[in-house]
Amino acid sequence: MKNFFLSTILIFLSVVIGFINFSNKPIKQKVEKYPSDWFFMQRAFPLGEIPLEQYYDALQQSIQLQELNRSNELNPWILEGPTNIGGRISDVELSSTSFDTIYAGIASGGVFKSTDGGTTWFAIFDETLAMSIGDIILDPSNPNVLYVGTGEVNGGGGSVTYGGNGVYKSNDAGNSWTHLGLEATEYISRIIVNPQNPQVVYLGAMGKLWGKNSERGLYRSTNGGGSWENKLFISDSTGCIDVAINPADPNIVYAAMWERIRRPDRRSYGGATCGLYRSSDAGETWTELTNGLPNNSPNVGRIGISVSASSPNIIYTIYADNIGYFAGVYVSANGGDSWTRTNDGSLSSLFSSFGWWFGNIRVDPVNPDNVFVLGLDVYKTTNAGNSWFYSSGSMHVDQHGLYVHPQNNSFIVAGNDGGIYKSTNGGSIWTKFSIMPITQFYTCEVDYQLPERLYGGTQDNGTNRTLTGNLNDWNRIYGGDGFYVLVDPTDNNFVYAESQYGGFGRSTNGGSNFTYGLNGVSGSDRFNWSTPYIIDPTNPAKLYLGSHRVYRSTNRAVDWTVISPDLTNGPPTGNQVYGTITTLAAAASDTNVVYAGTDDGNVWVTLDGGTNWTNISASLPVRWVTRVAVDPYDAMTAYVTLSGYRYDEHLPHVFRTTDAGTSWQDISSNLPEAPLNDIIVDQNIAGRLYVGTDVGVFYTDSLGASWDYLGTSMPISPVTDLVLHNPTRTLIAATYGRSMYSIDLTIITETESENLPLENFVLYQNYPNPFNPTTKMKFTIPTSPLNPSPYQGEGNRERLITLKVYDVLGNEIATLVNEEKPAGSHEIGFDATVLPSGIYFYKLQAGNYIETKKMVLVK
Repeated sequence: MKNFFLSTILIFLSVVIGFINFSNKPIKQKVEKYPSDWFFMQRAFPLGEIPLEQYYDALQQSIQLQELNRSNELNPWILEGPTNIGGRISDVELSSTSFDTIYAGIASGGVFKSTDGGTTWFAIFDETLAMSIGDIILDPSNPNVLYVGTGEVNGGGGSVTYGGNGVYKSNDAGNSWTHLGLEATEYISRIIVNPQNPQVVYLGAMGKLWGKNSERGLYRSTNGGGSWENKLFISDSTGCIDVAINPADPNIVYAAMWERIRRPDRRSYGGATCGLYRSSDAGETWTELTNGLPNNSPNVGRIGISVSASSPNIIYTIYADNIGYFAGVYVSANGGDSWTRTNDGSLSSLFSSFGWWFGNIRVDPVNPDNVFVLGLDVYKTTNAGNSWFYSSGSMHVDQHGLYVHPQNNSFIVAGNDGGIYKSTNGGSIWTKFSIMPITQFYTCEVDYQLPERLYGGTQDNGTNRTLTGNLNDWNRIYGGDGFYVLVDPTDNNFVYAESQYGGFGRSTNGGSNFTYGLNGVSGSDRFNWSTPYIIDPTNPAKLYLGSHRVYRSTNRAVDWTVISPDLTNGPPTGNQVYGTITTLAAAASDTNVVYAGTDDGNVWVTLDGGTNWTNISASLPVRWVTRVAVDPYDAMTAYVTLSGYRYDEHLPHVFRTTDAGTSWQDISSNLPEAPLNDIIVDQNIAGRLYVGTDVGVFYTDSLGASWDYLGTSMPISPVTDLVLHNPTRTLIAATYGRSMYSIDLTIITETESENLPLENFVLYQNYPNPFNPTTKMKFTIPTSPLNPSPYQGEGNRERLITLKVYDVLGNEIATLVNEEKPAGSHEIGFDATVLPSGIYFYKLQAGNYIETKKMVLVK
């Protein structure tokens, strides 16, 4: 009965959330929703935790495969955006001497930097491979020196990301990095540099999220990060969530300690060991501050701390309880000796019920009466807490970082789940910086008829699309968290989208608005955070949807009929799985064959249209099934990909069957041992498969006998979904933290064709792309073309070639080649110094052969 009511409530909330944005009008998303552990769950099942060392080993394996495939530079991935939607920011930091230099820590996208006040941004941390960011700090005496603590410290959610691998330091404003250790801390919350002696650095570490370890607490370095010593350790379950320092007397340091325990079957975000501590001797000894503060209670949760730079005896702290509800803002006027709770009644709903997801507090460095608290929204006081008022303006919800500039306290930069915002009037009005490709995508889709139209479901930013193929004109068409979005390949008026837990909607006018799409689906069913549904490859009016059962619609989701029993192991007892279907695949060669996979390790097939189902997973590892794919020409041949990590043994992540699951073959071969999230069977090239993994995209031409890394110029970020648009031979990849990319598959490697006769014209993607301001274009002229052309049979004679550049309006910008060229490969440079940023096209023409490609100039 409990599961019935819970499922019903979740479905109702999901539908409401999904329908918040039926129109294309931009609105502020104000839905309060409890985050899910979806990202973590599938990778941790059934072990209960993610072994980070295996993840970073897999990253190194991925790098090695990139280096082996030396032809990758000929085949770069192209950023498709969005740059205007944003993504989750874990921290923001500025130079105290400049308004132009801004650093942004991305939850799962590395570190970005702007040197022009946020007009343009560029990534500066990708080489480290640590894409999850906890904190950034600049040395107050030298802004060219900065530290980055890796591992987003917030306590969980559908956006739980990989932990970090320690702390890094740059002495040249982010141009190069040195790793300073502390890998086992996994999640770094705060770094503070002594303003009078920059060799002294303090670091707060939370330690493992899903397990106990001793590598947590307050660390200190006295040699600029060369070595570290733990100076405040409470327990193997209690870490340091925040650190502050007295700028006038830097021997006085404050540390907020947080007891945080996550297990497969429970969560606890507080306890008796939570508390606020002070050291007056640079961290050698510590005293817990209890006079007027919550303490020694199982109800105490996350704590934030901030010291006034202008009046260092004035300190503010913010508390959540062990569940996550707001528990008060306190102020001390005597350096922490005693505390008084502010008049914070208006903040009672600040955290909703997940104060473990945020909980920072910031004091204006100029005026100690001005204080900002960060929860779902930003609230502010201008009278030392006697009253508080809403100060979020039109910003996205879920606030994680905020910087008040000491040279002008009206200039504020904030970071939240929607990106980075700036205020120049103290927080009354905010403007969004819309230029970073940091969106966390769950899925991607391409309109088959109009392939410039790309779609994707995102973490906390709904379902979005571009109608033009531009980077900066994506807009949200469906609310909540966005998951699978599909466009009818024969009639793009029919668009399907969903929010969390199966909040499914259907559109009959191309996505302009949506109506309820679950008629016939029981509200008591169990639904995955990312509920799968597919369009039948031979009949677009037929759709399949999975809860814990399979449903089928024959009228484009007007209504549904159940066609399977429960295909899972039943309702889960812990929180490692949902007990739901995660993937569906219908055979193009036999309409009676449908495959299904579940989050608790089951794979099923029906050979008679759903009348009978057979479990075919007995010989497969018990892991979360991420995808099932069917060979387009043989219904008995299918592929299964798995999430998860090994436990003291090799764990294959991709399997193939040629007998509908009676037997399975491991085709993982030399793939890095990391979760696989998707697999694509190339219908044009026998033996070719593509897989999206947590450490990049790989392909094989030998059905998995060996794998190569695909392409270059895409950061190593989890690739959560792939879609192949076969008419243009374009593969689209959704990344979890660095937006969406595409790659041209017309040629994958130059080495494959170096020793072959030149039989076709080939126009390669320019490199680099995006570029600023120069790039190179390469093309190949055939010796004896197979395709019809004026030169058929004319051997190796020179051919008249034109290569021109156009803007998005079709205006000719430049003629790069207009002369006869001999057979072979040719490379031309293009300098766009005088051109504005934007999308451009370059077209190669030789007789009847014409090919056009897109490139992006970003200045």
